[in-house]
Formats: sequence, C-alpha cells, structure tokens
Amino acid sequence: MSKETNKVKLLFLSDIFIRQTDENHAFSATELCDMLEGYGVKCERKSIYSDIDALCEYGLDIVNVRTPKRGYYLRSRKFDLAEVRLLIDAVQAARFISTAKTKSLIYKIGSFLSEYQEEEIREQVYINSSYKSEKEDIYDIIRTLDIAIKQSKQVRVTYAKRKLENRFLKKSEGKTFIINPYSLLWSNDHYYLICNNDKYSNLMHLRLDRISEIEPLDTKAKHFSKVSKYTDKFDTSDYSNRIFNMFTGENAEIELCCSNNLIDDILERFGESTPIKIYDESHFIFRAEVELSSGLVSWIMQFGTDVKVLSPHQLTEAVKEKAKEILSSYE
Repeated sequence: MSKETNKVKLLFLSDIFIRQTDENHAFSATELCDMLEGYGVKCERKSIYSDIDALCEYGLDIVNVRTPKRGYYLRSRKFDLAEVRLLIDAVQAARFISTAKTKSLIYKIGSFLSEYQEEEIREQVYINSSYKSEKEDIYDIIRTLDIAIKQSKQVRVTYAKRKLENRFLKKSEGKTFIINPYSLLWSNDHYYLICNNDKYSNLMHLRLDRISEIEPLDTKAKHFSKVSKYTDKFDTSDYSNRIFNMFTGENAEIELCCSNNLIDDILERFGESTPIKIYDESHFIFRAEVELSSGLVSWIMQFGTDVKVLSPHQLTEAVKEKAKEILSSYE
C-alpha cells in the first residue's frame, strides 16, 4: 500500500468511527477492513491496530470492548447526544430560520453523532413550518452584518413593514436607510440587529427576517458612544437586560412591589444578583435600571395585580393609561 493510500485509509477509518460506531455498535478489526473496502481501500487486518493507535494519538477516544460484542468504537465526541439534541431543538424553535434551512442545519448538526444516534433523534424532530420565516437569504444577511460590525462599517438596508390595504394584509416595499451596526441579538424567538439610523442619535432594533435588501458600504460607522452610554465596548448583555420586548425608550430606575410568587420571574428577567427587599409577608420590592417603553408596560401588565409600580411616576401613569385603554375596549 502506498503512503498516499495509507493517508486516505486513516481518513476513511476516522469517518467510520465517527459516523458508524457508538457504544451499541462496535466492530472488530476484520469488520473494519471490510468496511474500508466499501470505500475502495484494501488493507490487512494487522494494519488496523496501528491505524487505531495513530487515531488515538491524534485525539479520537477509541476503545476496545469485549462485551456485549468484541470490537472497537468511538466512546466520546465533540458533542454528546444531549448537546446535539439541545442544538437541534434551538434551531427547530428559531422563527427566523426558514424551513429549508432548518432541515439543512439539523442535518449538519446530526452529523456530529453516529448514524444510529442521529436516526434516533430524527424520529423525534418535528418542524412546524407555519411560524417559520420564508427568507432564504438570512445567512447572507448575518454574514454581511457580522463583517460590518467587526470592521465598523456602515450598511444600507431596506426594511420591510406590513400594512393593511383594501382589507388585506400586504408587505410594503419598505424604507431604505443607512445604519451603523453594533450588535446581533437573539431575543424572544427573533434575531435582531442593534444599530443606529445614521440620521438620528438613538439606538434602534431591526428584525433580520424583515431586512429585504442589504448593501455593505465603505464609509466608517458612527461610534456607539455617540448614541449610547457605552464607551469602550458595546455591552449587549447589559443592554438586553434594560429593554423589554425589543422596545427602547428613556433610561430610568424603576421600583416595583411584587407578590412573592413572582420571585423566579423577576430573577430570571433581571439576574440572580438583583437586590430584593422584603415588603411584607406576601410581597417584596426590587429596583432596576431599565428603559421605559411600551414593552416594559406590557410586561408589567401581564402579571395583573401581582405587580405594582412604586416609581417613577411616569411609569405608573403609563400603566394606568394602558389599563384604561384595555377597559374601554370592553365597554
């Protein structure tokens, strides 16, 4: 066997261990030789042992077992079964990924497992196409924005908005404007771009699945310090904790009185380190710095009487007004 053929044999043997072996599927040296022949590579059984040693030295966790069947198999992978299942579920639930791209991405993620493990997971995967995006160029949009963010360059986008026309829902052609991109954020089952419309001095959010056209520009982007409180680094984590349902507004400290049964909701939303103060036997108080917005008002109102706004007065009035609007729609 030539040196080049031997190199190819190692690659094919590596593929066999990754895709065709697991704890329930081990193969003897003779069986591995037969499997290699299926790839057009002929070899002797004795050479398999040194090949396995070479693959182990490279980093593959190949073990030799005696029960329930004698043979070799790959014991551990870059991603285990639970990790792959988690990734597949996330892709499956992502609204901004089209049905076709969801299937393609799930197939790629499944290749980290053996064929038998992948088949087991596939039987449990269900893709609900009814809420999936129809955009097939989402990867190109992400790639363009990622490069623009890294290079601090501006981007021209056309952003589509839906409207009612003659009693039918239609997509408008959208508006075209130049933006300064800062960060990408996955929130509430949507993928957003945090950016600044170059004509204004505030931050805005654009859903990637509503960007119909995108064009990278050579012009330098406006620094985020000119439109936000961040100076050295745009802190996406801190910023996402301040906004609710991707609506932005005036920055302020809020104080809420909540029923004790909401402690998990509050800590999950504002973080485990959020300072909590006992108010009485059934309520607690907490403070947080957030952005006042319609999203915040809606978030508060979903809890009904379990949440009461103590401050600021502006937020208290906004909640009251929203409650009056809802009440009036039923009168």
